[in-house]
Amino acid sequence: MLDLIVAQLVNGITLGGMYALIALGYTLVYGILLMINFAHSELFMCGAFVGLGVMTLLTSPAIIEKFPALSFLAPAQQFFTSGKLGMVCMLLIVFLVAAIVVGIMGVVTERLAYRPLRHAPRLAPLISAVGVSIFLQNAVLLWVSSSQVPFPNPFGTAMAFQLGGTPVSVLKVVIVVTAITLMVALDQFISRTRMGKAMRATSQDRDAAGLMGIDINLSIMLAFFIGPALGAVAGVFSGMYYGSVVFYMGFLPGMKAFTAAVIGGIGNLRGAMLGGFVLGIVESLASGFISTGYKDVIAFAILILVLIFRPGGLLGESVVEKV
Repeated sequence: MLDLIVAQLVNGITLGGMYALIALGYTLVYGILLMINFAHSELFMCGAFVGLGVMTLLTSPAIIEKFPALSFLAPAQQFFTSGKLGMVCMLLIVFLVAAIVVGIMGVVTERLAYRPLRHAPRLAPLISAVGVSIFLQNAVLLWVSSSQVPFPNPFGTAMAFQLGGTPVSVLKVVIVVTAITLMVALDQFISRTRMGKAMRATSQDRDAAGLMGIDINLSIMLAFFIGPALGAVAGVFSGMYYGSVVFYMGFLPGMKAFTAAVIGGIGNLRGAMLGGFVLGIVESLASGFISTGYKDVIAFAILILVLIFRPGGLLGESVVEKV
């Protein structure tokens, strides 16, 4: 029984780390614009596909056979597949490219779909977000693949250590450590840097921040870059963890991450982190001790209970009410 509890806790912390990374995107945008970016889940999905594409270019000889013009990649592929150093460098490139590409997609989405509606009624940007979500999902469906695509796990079945009688894989350790590192880095960036303070000022009062010389558009664009970039990292990890990616993979994790953001306190960065880990652990324990068929029901039941008994979330909303 103890080994089962430990195993489910490890799985829950791993899952929670991915939920927390996605939830940060929701809470960053809500904190500044008071809107829910429902296209964020599809940006998470795009991050997984971009990461898969980059990993394929850097490691698969078959891609060179199919496209001889890419033969210049052969020496790099040999390096990236020859040892641990090559694998680490390859993973750094995969995560960096996925984060940058999807971050730019987030900025373009804000510029084209949300900024023209910034002063419109709140329902307008919400509908626009749903439209962007449908567009991205169908774009991947039509242009990439309509079926599940295998996603390689560079770590294989390697085990990092044993926790009691429970083996913990290297991949799970990497996911948790990376997630915590990125969350701490974001928290420090928002709390201590000049740009982070500008983003906090924008979230509290956009008009007053603009009068104080803060570039409002830059602050909002940065939120739309950072959030999707973190979601892209989570997307790559999700592909490695589950072994495949598919065009609709963003919907359920996106809803879970939104739930995590609400549980922790929408607009509160630390609340999003806490909510992600809480939701991941509860879902994993429910899956292990009740039934995998009920894990989603229990996750959303927790959301309903939090909204009823603590509407501001566990750590409270970090949004200033304007009167």
